[in-house]
Amino acid sequence: MAVTLGEFTLWLEELIPPAFQEHYDNSGLQVGDPMAVIDSVLLTVDVTSDVIAEAREHSCKLIISHHPLIFAPLKHVANSNETERCVAAAIAGGVAVYSAHTSFDNVSLGVSHILAEKIGLEKIRVLAPLKGKLSKLVTYVPVAHAGRVREALFTAGAGHIGNYDRCSFSVNGEGTYRAGEGTDPFAGRVGEDHSEPEIRLEAVVPSHLSSSCVRALLEVHPYEEVAYDIIALENEYYGAGAGAVGILPAPLTGTVLLERLKKLTGIPVIRYSGDTDRTVTTVAVCGGSGADLISTAARACADAFITGDIKYHAFTQAPRDIIVADIGHYESEKFSLQLLHDLINKKFPKFALRFSGINTNPIKYFLR
Repeated sequence: MAVTLGEFTLWLEELIPPAFQEHYDNSGLQVGDPMAVIDSVLLTVDVTSDVIAEAREHSCKLIISHHPLIFAPLKHVANSNETERCVAAAIAGGVAVYSAHTSFDNVSLGVSHILAEKIGLEKIRVLAPLKGKLSKLVTYVPVAHAGRVREALFTAGAGHIGNYDRCSFSVNGEGTYRAGEGTDPFAGRVGEDHSEPEIRLEAVVPSHLSSSCVRALLEVHPYEEVAYDIIALENEYYGAGAGAVGILPAPLTGTVLLERLKKLTGIPVIRYSGDTDRTVTTVAVCGGSGADLISTAARACADAFITGDIKYHAFTQAPRDIIVADIGHYESEKFSLQLLHDLINKKFPKFALRFSGINTNPIKYFLR
């Protein structure tokens, strides 16, 4: 079955919503025609000229990267820098580029969750849940139709609270209306006051799914004119956010943890602060540059916090009772490509999937 780039992108963004990306980011489709047919994907952390050449060599129609190819706005494509050369090469070679950056970082089972799993953590949860990403949908339904409307909202994505789903609240009441000329009222007569036993039904909705839930509501609600409210919430959204925190199956010392991290990442040296003789049970992580979450990790009672790109002053300001380790930006994110591979392979088993053979990490370690 042929799949267009637009169809593939729509599917991917249901799993990794662009609405979860940070305000400064540019996750999403970078280059490509949504009407083009694709059947092959190359997975990489970064997009470089060599990666695009690799995609063309293996006839891969789509590159999915973690870091965006286009981050700052492009004013022209004149081969004056690496980004412009990559864009030009991708267009010339018919290679599409999609980047899942902080949108993938903030998905609950995304970049940080995968890193936490690789470290061996259990009972993993989001470290810093997003705020301002939830709404409450309230509507009023004739009693006999409440079950059908509730089911439609659940199917569209409403009603998730933490690890619970199909959550809603309802209360009985009475709705009133008077149908005007040209209407076909559910009950009552045109021009006459009417009261109808109704249920006030409400459910929490991720804000990016509000439109889908309203469409589902309108499709099954028996009224011609449906009354509903969408109320913005400031609640934390535990289904998405930065970082992850979990528990080691057995306590170990900071020294043993750092040794495991070296083996896991393959880097020859790990920068850290804190007392490595202390016992570590709870560990927080953040793929990429997560130094801003050090204090959040401490408040979550983490014994250690693992991320990349930690600056000197972030180390100096870290609480003394937590081990802070820098395992490198690239190294903390590279494992997420396996999850993308598995998701795509499950949905599109006939796709040709490849991991890039090019190490795009620009950072090297001089040990001689």
